[in-house]
Amino acid sequence: MRVVAVTGTRDTGHLRPDAYAELFRSYLGPFATRDARFYVGGAKGIDSLSLIWLAGNTPAAITVVVPGRVDQQPDEARQAIARTRDRIEEVVELRAPELKTPAYHARNRWMVDRAGMTIGFPHHSEESSGTWQTLNYTRDQGKPRLIVPV
Repeated sequence: MRVVAVTGTRDTGHLRPDAYAELFRSYLGPFATRDARFYVGGAKGIDSLSLIWLAGNTPAAITVVVPGRVDQQPDEARQAIARTRDRIEEVVELRAPELKTPAYHARNRWMVDRAGMTIGFPHHSEESSGTWQTLNYTRDQGKPRLIVPV
């Protein structure tokens, strides 16, 4: 089974929704086969957009991973999870005691540790973001990463 972690910016308002659909079709689509699993963080932005796209356009298995609990996620993320619940195979709640940077980094490492590769959609102005932390951790683990700036 091919396992892919998806990471990306929470700031997605600078592109139209159809632009993200085209990016996902081009860069997630080739990996989203029946024998694939995607780990998607349960945040707003790329996490929610890619979750909805994967659920509606691919046969791949989907696991949503949140640092705390789903009910602690932003509205956009909770709505995306609810909307695609019938396609989500598993929701992993890591139950961090505090939702601060270390909890998000732990969630990112959890996904990368279980994936064979990471596809990241960083915003060009967020050089020190969690997206880059995840992509750099992937590199440090000797795993491939596909970087698609948005």
